[in-house]
Amino acid sequence: MTKTADNVNPNVYEKGSEREITSTELDEDVSDDIDEREIFDLIRNINDPEHPLTLEELRVVEQQNVFIDNKQNLVRIYFTPTIPHCSMATLIGLSIRVQLLRALPSRFKVTVEISEGTHMSEHAVNKQLADKERIAAALENNNLVQIINQCISSS
Repeated sequence: MTKTADNVNPNVYEKGSEREITSTELDEDVSDDIDEREIFDLIRNINDPEHPLTLEELRVVEQQNVFIDNKQNLVRIYFTPTIPHCSMATLIGLSIRVQLLRALPSRFKVTVEISEGTHMSEHAVNKQLADKERIAAALENNNLVQIINQCISSS
């Protein structure tokens, strides 16, 4: 028996435009802080685990829900599942977190949370995504890591 998707007919949105890279950004001699758009660019093309669509196309992630504090070395992402009872919410949050942990300098503390009021189990999922031991245990599961790698492969 195959499991059907929680949201068999999700709303699909147009992708935003790609950011133009400036000559200043390419200059290695210029100090350039990481900004919200750079963080968003790292997560926008993560694939949804249930659909052949990106998190941006489903509006699970949006640039306005990306926050960075370079001085405090903090990155905070809020994501919005497509439906309030999405069973993939933890996997989506874990994929976002893994992508950022792999791509960003290790000085950053990354927090990934469900946007308030958008999921029936938001507090439980946020608790799981904030628990370092649970994250570490999840990343020791080869099957789970394989799924996460598929989700972030194109990003």
